[in-house]
Amino acid sequence: MTAAVTAAATAAATRVDAHHHLWDLSRRPQTWLDPPEMALIHRDFALSDYASATAGTGIGRSVLVQVLPDAEETREFLALAAGSRTVAGVVGWADLTRPDLADELAALAASPGGALLRGIRHLVQGESDPRWLARDDVRRGLRQVAAAGLVYDLLVLPHQLPAAIETVRAVPELTFVLDHLAKPPIASGELDPWAGLIGELAAEPNVTAKLSGLITEAGDDWDAAALRPYVDVALDAFGPRRLMFGSDWPVCLLAGSLPLWSETVSALLTDAGLTAADHEAVFRTTATRVYRLEG
Repeated sequence: MTAAVTAAATAAATRVDAHHHLWDLSRRPQTWLDPPEMALIHRDFALSDYASATAGTGIGRSVLVQVLPDAEETREFLALAAGSRTVAGVVGWADLTRPDLADELAALAASPGGALLRGIRHLVQGESDPRWLARDDVRRGLRQVAAAGLVYDLLVLPHQLPAAIETVRAVPELTFVLDHLAKPPIASGELDPWAGLIGELAAEPNVTAKLSGLITEAGDDWDAAALRPYVDVALDAFGPRRLMFGSDWPVCLLAGSLPLWSETVSALLTDAGLTAADHEAVFRTTATRVYRLEG
């Protein structure tokens, strides 16, 4: 058996998907799905659909991530996770700027399934202020997230990385997880200034990152070669023990299937010379450690 096959087999044994979504349009409209280019995923996606999408991939546990800035959605996700054998943790939403955030986080933790709350995320990418993360009220909220024993998922665009770097340094007690590598400009093939900013962010020890969401940034005719420079930047900056695989399903369907993305990540890691232990870190142990997943 070749080293590449051994590495892939080891990683596939108990894989963790550190980033996926679900939604029910009858319960909660998703206006971001209204543009014509989103038509492919403008429908309901349930946990049973996710089970079908992950069949044969080796994924046995997952982290369900908020979609809307809606605390009720988070409560629904927690209750769903409590009855699931797959969802091992939830990254929910709470208003970081509210003065009583600590009480809100405690209420979420006390709700059905609340023991599975592992992190908080805000859609910073949609904020018009590129320095939103640097606001005093936001950083006060981030400190409350840390005090609650939760992590914070960073959903930012490249131009928001400077404020993210400053904030990570200002709140060293909080573990940050960078989603989608800050959505680099893969379609244009540009690396800088994104690559340099990723290096600065990764220099802070309280940050990990997800290999997720990249194919939807790559354009319709993407291939592994187009992604390789960006994955290599992440590997050089974070190393495999601070990286985790995320499918970004069902959003990934806009550019490819979940199995295809999983296979592509495996191939890119193998091409980069990573060992079986490195594969296992990206596909299992990093997410298990950072999100404190059980089972």
